[in-house]
Amino acid sequence: MPSRILSFRRSHLPSPRDRKLQTNHTEKFADIETGDQRRHAAAMDLFHFASRDKRQGTSGHSTPKAKGSPKVAPTKAAKLEIEMESPPCVFYGGSNSSGALFSGQLKIIVTDPEVRLTSINMECKANTVTKKPVHKDCPDCINRVSSLKSWNFITEPTTYSRGTHHLPFSYLLPGHLPATTHSSLANIDYALEAKAVTTLADTIALHYPLRVQRALQPSPDKQSVRVFPPTNLTVNVIHTPIIHPIGSFLVQFRMNGVVNKERDAQTRWRIRKLDWRIDEHTRNISPACPKHAHKVGGEGKGQQHEDIRMIGSDAIKKGWKTDFDMEGGGQIEMEFPAQIRPGCNPVCDVDSPTGLVTTHSLIIEIIVAEEHAKNTSIRHAVPTGAARVLRTQFKVMLTERGGLGVSWDEEIPPMYEDVPISPPGYGTTVTDYFGEDLPVPPEEDLEHMGIRD
Repeated sequence: MPSRILSFRRSHLPSPRDRKLQTNHTEKFADIETGDQRRHAAAMDLFHFASRDKRQGTSGHSTPKAKGSPKVAPTKAAKLEIEMESPPCVFYGGSNSSGALFSGQLKIIVTDPEVRLTSINMECKANTVTKKPVHKDCPDCINRVSSLKSWNFITEPTTYSRGTHHLPFSYLLPGHLPATTHSSLANIDYALEAKAVTTLADTIALHYPLRVQRALQPSPDKQSVRVFPPTNLTVNVIHTPIIHPIGSFLVQFRMNGVVNKERDAQTRWRIRKLDWRIDEHTRNISPACPKHAHKVGGEGKGQQHEDIRMIGSDAIKKGWKTDFDMEGGGQIEMEFPAQIRPGCNPVCDVDSPTGLVTTHSLIIEIIVAEEHAKNTSIRHAVPTGAARVLRTQFKVMLTERGGLGVSWDEEIPPMYEDVPISPPGYGTTVTDYFGEDLPVPPEEDLEHMGIRD
């Protein structure tokens, strides 16, 4: 058996010739495999370098791409520009303002040797954009455009040569219109839109934003009194009712009735802190278009949205004067400046017929603490632990500064019927004198007066 096993193993061992053929065959496949690996590694290296160059923004060893020819925008035969000649549009006063008069020139700048225009039109439009519409994807629910004035400068085709041509225009904006407003719920904008059409059916358009402001005249300071039962505290505040986005205003504060005197002791209130803030309250009604009127209950109705934000605040913990010995229950008074926080983009007061209303309020909160003291030792008061928060608010109107400007109706010259009666005229008729002869002065007097030759 051992010999047979040995012969079996030997029978399966490769012969020297087989080993040589096997070696050559293995080397051949090894060379083929090595070549494939090299080509694969080279491809991976190219991919690696291309990715690195793309990340670094360089082309590396790759072939630069051919640049295409630059795109040139088509030039038009003419363009439109607007040059305003009047001051900024400002409504002086409230809704009863006389309006704002603006004037300017529409310039047609012709770049070709000549251009023939069939129509030149311009419109003054008011655009109201609702930021919370009834249907968010409906343009009719979002935008409402109304045309205030239109101009038609030519009635027949007209040829214009190269150069600048001027077309004057003017319009009186009614004083009841709202000013330009950009709030969190809606925007109100005005613009001039001009359009010219050539004989080749080319349209030349221009959109010129028009900013409209409102300035209220300064008014006397307003004095308000607030009573806080069941205590005897009375607050008297003096402030200006007109405030502006830039600049501060003074608020005079006085509190009376802070001492309640008894036979052997007295109870008094002492201020611990005073907080003030200015709130901006915006309310807007989002109307629905006829297509989506069923969502709000029918045509002519809308959704009401409100937004309240704080545009200025401060906390005061000192600076007031306390007098507990004053007759009438003592007094605490102080004066502090208030202003709108810079950079908050406040919205001026507006009351638009479209449903946008913005108002402002000055809110004052006073924290008072009660203390008890004996009449024999007034300076040694003991806190009772009772405290109250007194809160009051006052309406203020935020408006732009009027500056040195005046309304347009105060700048025009007087009309014929406004001219006062002129002084009496001189007579033009000459009558003969039939009275006595007038005395002739001596020659010396005539020479002295210089009337004798």
